[in-house]
Order: sequence, then structure tokens, then C-alpha cells
Amino acid sequence: MEFTPLGDSAVVMRVGNTISEETQIKVSNLCAILDKYPFNGMIEYVPAFTTVTVYYNPVIVYAMASGENENTPTPYSIVCSLLQNILQSSVEAMKEEARVVEIPVCYGEELGPDLEFVAKHNGITEEEVIEIHTGNDYLVYMIGFAPGFPFMGGMSEKIAAPRLASPRLAIPAGSVGIAGMQTGVYPIETPGGWRLIGQTPLALFKPEDNPPSLLRAGDHVRFRQISRLEFDKWKEAAVCK
Repeated sequence: MEFTPLGDSAVVMRVGNTISEETQIKVSNLCAILDKYPFNGMIEYVPAFTTVTVYYNPVIVYAMASGENENTPTPYSIVCSLLQNILQSSVEAMKEEARVVEIPVCYGEELGPDLEFVAKHNGITEEEVIEIHTGNDYLVYMIGFAPGFPFMGGMSEKIAAPRLASPRLAIPAGSVGIAGMQTGVYPIETPGGWRLIGQTPLALFKPEDNPPSLLRAGDHVRFRQISRLEFDKWKEAAVCK
């Protein structure tokens, strides 16, 4: 475990140097431990591919350890000690069983304008792209870029495709895209350069919910193909709620 400061109110815990399922499990374990054993002054933690960053209030942390002693350690060193003690005392793994989340997708046409490109780029048919995309389970490594946006690994190289040379100015919420060896879903309307192959009627980000993001790091995602009729009915039902 490597600790490094981030400004004067955060510490970065690095658990690996490569993006892998093993590293992601370590990240998830850390998050589970921090959920169960938060320390006084901790504000939040942010998991990423190989790190977990813990943000804290330095005033609260310093007040816990300060006194008449002139050699009171810095808030950063106090937090590092707290984290080390928490991790050492948590002998048993705190990792919860991974969730499997199914995401319905309507592929192609105006909902997936780049499906034809992805197929031609890889020398296969559009139907084969869909079959391959729905045939894998994907691991959510981290949430980032936009609220609720999942960066997922596990996609077959048979449907890998480069980003757009010029990003689109507005990607509709729910759009399912491919960039290199990754696939993801745009939870909100935002600019983006991923190749769009379909769209889900499922809302991945709801600010009014707690937590607002449907997906979280460590989840496994399965895509399921639906028809345009099913897509429209799902969207209509969501509007009526």
C-alpha cells in the first residue's frame, strides 16, 4: 500500500499499477472498509482504476491530535496512521458479493449511429457486433468523466474501435458506446467521442436518488438486446412515473 498526499486535505492510497480485476478487487475492499470504519474528519473517498483517494477536513483531524505538545504531527501523517490502523484491524475481507446489473439496449439505426462503422472496421456484420457485445459480462472499474459514467473492462477485441476524430457536441443520455477496448454508457447528455452502437432506456443517473448512480465500481454488467418497440414503451413508462 502506497500513501501520497493530494493537496493539504486528501491522501491517495495506491494498491497497484495496472488495470486488472485483481486490482479492482483491492480497491473495492478498501471502499468496503472505509464504509464500515470511517474516521472522524473523513469527508469522502473516491475510487479509481488503481487508487482510492480519501478526502478529509484537516482542521478536525488536527484538533483530534493537538494539545500542549509542540510536536503534534501534521493532519496528513495523522490520517495515514488512522488509515493504516483501520486496514490492519480489518483482518477479514469486507468485500460485498459483486452485483450483476442487466442493462437493456436497443442497437443500431438512429440510436446507434456508429454500429455500421464498428462492424465494417472489424470486418464483421452488425448482428455479430451485437452478439459479441451482449455475450460478455463487463466489470465496472470506476465511475468518472460524467456523473454515473461507468468505465468497463472485459470487451472483446473483435469489436474494438477508435474514438471519433471530432467528438459530438451532444450525446443523448443512455447512449452505449465503444472506445478502444472499453465500452460505456452515457448517463446524461454530454459531449463525447465514443462510437455509439445503441441506447438504453434505463436511467443510470438520478440526482434525487441516494446513491444517484445506478452503477458502482465492482459491479458486473450484462447488456441485453431489446427491440425499438420495447425501448419506446420503456421510455414512455419512465415519463409517466
